[in-house]
Amino acid sequence: MGEYLVLIISCIFINNIVLAQYLGNCPFLGTSKKMDTAVGMAGAVIFVLTMAGIITWIVDHYFLKALDIEYLRTIAFILVIASLVQFVEMFMKKMIPALYSGLGIFLPLITTNCAVMGVCLINIKEEYIFLEALIASIAYAAGFGLALILFAGVRERIILGRVPRPLQDTSIGLVTAGMLALAFWGFKGMA
Repeated sequence: MGEYLVLIISCIFINNIVLAQYLGNCPFLGTSKKMDTAVGMAGAVIFVLTMAGIITWIVDHYFLKALDIEYLRTIAFILVIASLVQFVEMFMKKMIPALYSGLGIFLPLITTNCAVMGVCLINIKEEYIFLEALIASIAYAAGFGLALILFAGVRERIILGRVPRPLQDTSIGLVTAGMLALAFWGFKGMA
């Protein structure tokens, strides 16, 4: 039980997929200007990343390895991720149209979000058993959501302040993301 707790803390704080491994920057920077959009994107990524981690682990262990075609791993994983994103997109368009329009182009970009593919590949590279892959996928997704929501909160506060013209918008976002990454870097000592 203790090893699973260590895995959860490691994935959320120490090896945060966005702030420590710097994967998934497009939706991280693009959907963090408003808190409601950031929460919606965090929820979508949590669902897609968790399901992708589980399904790709199953596909890899029971199909690709069994048939000795591991070289098709990237293609197979992309198909799984794209299918999941299409499901989420159809669901949001039907059930939550305001969030769907608020996320705009960033919702289909989850398909190309390297954080999702990165977690699927990390699960395979680390040779996790199914339960470990499940826990790591959920924890990495929660870490992504935590970073995105924290970042959105800071960006909403920055809008209220005076920012020099050369640093406005994306520039101050990158500087802020760097400072948030430094704050998470402090968790490295826990490893």
